[in-house]
Amino acid sequence: MVDLISLGKRAKAASRVLSCAGAAQRDKALRAIAAALRENAPAILKENGADMAAARERGMTKAFLDRLQLSGERIEGIAAAVEEIVMLQDPVGVVESGRTLENGIRLVKTKVPFGVVGMIYEARPNVTVDAAALCLKSGNVCLLRGSKEAIRSNIALANVMRGALDKAGLPGDCILLVEDTTRESANAMMTLNGYLDLLIPRGGAGLIRTVVENATVPVIETGVGNCHTYIDAHADLEMAVRILDNAKTSRPSVCNACETVLVHRDIAGRFLPAAKAALAHANVEWRGDARSCEILPGIKKANETDWETEYGDYILACRVVENMEEALLHIARYSSGHSECIVTESYESAEIFTARVDAAAVYVNASTRFTDGGVFGLGAEIGISTQKLHIRGPMGLRELTTDKYILFGSGQVR
Repeated sequence: MVDLISLGKRAKAASRVLSCAGAAQRDKALRAIAAALRENAPAILKENGADMAAARERGMTKAFLDRLQLSGERIEGIAAAVEEIVMLQDPVGVVESGRTLENGIRLVKTKVPFGVVGMIYEARPNVTVDAAALCLKSGNVCLLRGSKEAIRSNIALANVMRGALDKAGLPGDCILLVEDTTRESANAMMTLNGYLDLLIPRGGAGLIRTVVENATVPVIETGVGNCHTYIDAHADLEMAVRILDNAKTSRPSVCNACETVLVHRDIAGRFLPAAKAALAHANVEWRGDARSCEILPGIKKANETDWETEYGDYILACRVVENMEEALLHIARYSSGHSECIVTESYESAEIFTARVDAAAVYVNASTRFTDGGVFGLGAEIGISTQKLHIRGPMGLRELTTDKYILFGSGQVR
């Protein structure tokens, strides 16, 4: 197993150098990374092809393969996203507030990097670059551990980025990849106290729960997306069908996809057949409660597990509710706190829903698929926090910094 302590020491050493690098040098390194990704695209795709072949041999799902796969177009998109991060405001050194105390000391509250940010994530090679670029822009060294299914892709991407850093005059160790993908390396990373300032898990519910329950380093809980779309009695049904179709089928493998649709009983008989027909283009498998099964004969009967599950696939749970109160209670019980939606033409219904639903993002008449750092204007995100401390929702550059108080005196003592 790789020596995590050794990697931690290298990360801390690189952090001391990076903390002194100005915004111009960090931006230069990011531009070099974008150029290197484009230049080395054929080599990256070759390694990704090997990961894809191995995943197919193991019988991985279509949604899993979609998360894992890279293409020339996707690499170009990843490189372009790095360049977009360059254009974002540098969060390091931003003064949050300042004042002079009664004793004459000037106090300034400013934003500083965490130092070393770790990530444990699953088979999304794009996360390797997104995380590294966001950490670099915000002055943080990153220690990355992806999954075994994407290891060849991740090694190729990390090596390309490390080479670009060297050319830009920054230590290659500003980006470190844990190449050991065993459970032991993950456990060691969760307890890398003294070296890791923050750990962010990104992936399925099992991974995130394991990190949250076992880590001794500070953790931000991210990503589990058991998202709901509630179709109110006052909904525009054509709009509702369109929103549900997008929320479920545009990319079901992502955490902001809809997993359960709740439908008011007054419009269920009209809405459900129309929705099922509209989602047929993606061969969506429906799993419904008793009333849904009556309206849509032949669909699979849902069980308790279905209400709890983030499918990440072309599967949709469906429940007919008596009223909004029942919908709200269902969401309160099963929501992961990620993104929730109501489709309604009633201002009152919208007000009640947005006030009572406890989630990072609450939508009225729009798909949950918009919960994304880029869409929110943050640039690429390192994850979507579903907890309430220290940040909630998409995590961009500002969320990768913490506070430092700087005080200027003239000999004051206490």
